[in-house]
Amino acid sequence: MRVSREQATENRKRIVDTASRLFRERGFDGIGVADLMKAAGMTHGGFYKQFRSKDDLAVEACETALTGTAATWNSVAAAGGEEPLANLVAFYLSPQHRDRPGSGCIYAALAADVARSGNADLKQAFANGLEPLIDVISRTIADQPDDRGRDRALATLSTLFGSLLLSRAVGDSELSDKILAAARASILERDGPA
Repeated sequence: MRVSREQATENRKRIVDTASRLFRERGFDGIGVADLMKAAGMTHGGFYKQFRSKDDLAVEACETALTGTAATWNSVAAAGGEEPLANLVAFYLSPQHRDRPGSGCIYAALAADVARSGNADLKQAFANGLEPLIDVISRTIADQPDDRGRDRALATLSTLFGSLLLSRAVGDSELSDKILAAARASILERDGPA
């Protein structure tokens, strides 16, 4: 039975969305194609009708997650009114975000995997996805010249990503909460309104 073009597009989207979540939860090597397809409600054989390889899927799944991240960050910053950075930092460095890696930050979840991979397309996707986040943070930092604002945005992003990753890595929930709180305070002290 032939699948319509619309159904094929819907199937591809379901696979990409499932992969995006599962890669963030388990890492690229933490789930195989068969289990990924099963989680998407499809057969293993259907994978190769949609993708040439798991690496190709990884790139597309990451690009999709990164596009969603940029949109979310813009919305969260805009909802912050007079304090867009504080709102974004509170959202990002929250226990809720920490505890849901499958729907959370792809950088905190997969940056180490990407750094070790030999997949140049994946690394390029991560670099491209970072630019809109740099822009969001740059816009929220109090009055800085463009170059200085970009440098501060990079430092802020590094603090956000690293703090979330570290808070997930420690087994002690009290220490994890302290990591998040310390990072929030540090970012707002350094980059918040004067």
